[in-house]
Amino acid sequence: MYHEILVPVDLSHLDKLAKALNTAIDMAKHYNARLHYVTVTNSTPGAAAHNPKELAQKLEEFAEEQGKAHGIKTDYKVLQSADTAVELDEKLIEAIKDVSADLVVMASHEPGIGDKLHLLRSNGAEIVKHTDISVFIVR
Repeated sequence: MYHEILVPVDLSHLDKLAKALNTAIDMAKHYNARLHYVTVTNSTPGAAAHNPKELAQKLEEFAEEQGKAHGIKTDYKVLQSADTAVELDEKLIEAIKDVSADLVVMASHEPGIGDKLHLLRSNGAEIVKHTDISVFIVR
């Protein structure tokens, strides 16, 4: 049913992604699918890495470790953006097309005051609106 599963990852928040990552791994095992770990970054230093090249190395290591630990096929992709807050959805949709993903498994952000005031929009909802693939949001 699924062959290419895209999983957005922020290496500086892996503790908050555990449930979504485990769900993606279970689905990849069940369908013998490849997991594509994707992150979007800008050129400034962040909590996960000092620059995009270092981030790519860390994401590659993460993908390889996950593949070996769980017996699944993995890949990784780092996309650069001038402004991740503005371009995140666009970059994820670009990655979906690039890897021919047929499923996205992603973590939901913790609901908060920004949601109640409608200040935050849903990245998952944007992907649903602008692609024709299934999106699994894990809370």
